[in-house]
Amino acid sequence: MPHSCRQPIAAAAFFWSITAAGPFTLGAQSPAPWPAATWSVSTPDAQQLAAAPWITLDSAIRSGRYGNVDRLLVIRNGYAVVNHTYPRDYKAISAGKRTTIGCGAGACDGFVSAPEFNYFEPDVHPFYRGRDVHTLQSVTKSVIATVFGVAMQRGAIRDLQEPMMRRLQQHAPPNPDPRLARATLADLLTMRTGIEWHEQDRPLDATNTTVQLEASADWSRFTLSQPMDADPGTKWAYNSGGSHLIGAVIREATGESPVEYARKYLFEPIGIRDFHWKIAGGGLPDGEGGLFLSAESLARIGYLYLRGGEWNGKRILPESFVREATLRLVPSVNQAGWGYGYQWWRVDRDGLEIWAGQGFGGQFLLVVPSADLVAVSFAWNIFGERVPGLLGPMTQAIRASLGR
Repeated sequence: MPHSCRQPIAAAAFFWSITAAGPFTLGAQSPAPWPAATWSVSTPDAQQLAAAPWITLDSAIRSGRYGNVDRLLVIRNGYAVVNHTYPRDYKAISAGKRTTIGCGAGACDGFVSAPEFNYFEPDVHPFYRGRDVHTLQSVTKSVIATVFGVAMQRGAIRDLQEPMMRRLQQHAPPNPDPRLARATLADLLTMRTGIEWHEQDRPLDATNTTVQLEASADWSRFTLSQPMDADPGTKWAYNSGGSHLIGAVIREATGESPVEYARKYLFEPIGIRDFHWKIAGGGLPDGEGGLFLSAESLARIGYLYLRGGEWNGKRILPESFVREATLRLVPSVNQAGWGYGYQWWRVDRDGLEIWAGQGFGGQFLLVVPSADLVAVSFAWNIFGERVPGLLGPMTQAIRASLGR
């Protein structure tokens, strides 16, 4: 990646039109509603969305083709038009199973992980202790970046070119690589700090850096103690430890717990009342994958981005942050040609722009700005089953329902 790509693009020419209803309007239709305690309900046809692709997808999910899918929710023009729940017995599903990341009922003798980091523990994963809040896994990354954006809106953080170590000195290892001092907050948000990290290129075993992270006593110090393998801003590497550091930056900048800060200035203002956020080694919230929300609540995060960072007349995020967070700041990160912004993926398909949060086990938050559409799916396919993922079928259903 060229060094010049490190710069955020707030000053670049970019088409961004916000109307009273948000960045997308449909003909002469009334402005899209804001959700109150619940989302307003409509039908796909009433919101000019073909229903057949979603009926087909729902049937395939119910047939078991996509494994342990838990929820499917689609918001179009501010209305819930598809909303399905798929009950599962995770106590039975997880029974007797055991890997590096978890053990189910009857398989936990000698397993040392705390219950909140035992991914086979049915009282915690995927739904938290009987509540309607589901693990988001790495969609948490998109949310912790959103809390970072809230801190920018409130003036606690002002310059994304600030060296990140100015905010992380208390977590610094002795004798750090000099290159670490050159990594900026923008590099942290775009996973280009230069820290060596082996997550996507290793199995989920003791050789995986993120497995090591979750076993460490202090996640922030562990991350900053890893060697460097590139100059900051020059190499993209998927790094869950870096996502966790975003919470450390928020705490230093605001003087508050990131969980409490998120509750006061993000969740409550947009109507999220119930959530759980796991606490990691070192006392910070697990910024790489520890947030639990309902599908309806996660859709509110997507809707906030769809509306340019404003919520019913109140600005929650800087408009420029929303724009930059969802751009291809890293143009291509894999063979599929996906791009990456501020902890948001770009999974565009056939010319249709799609912003995405993605999480282990099958968690997806998809935002389609041109269609005023948000889609959420939850699953828990972590037990060794070989099933297709839902991202492709969901994007295909979106395109088909839009007549693309």
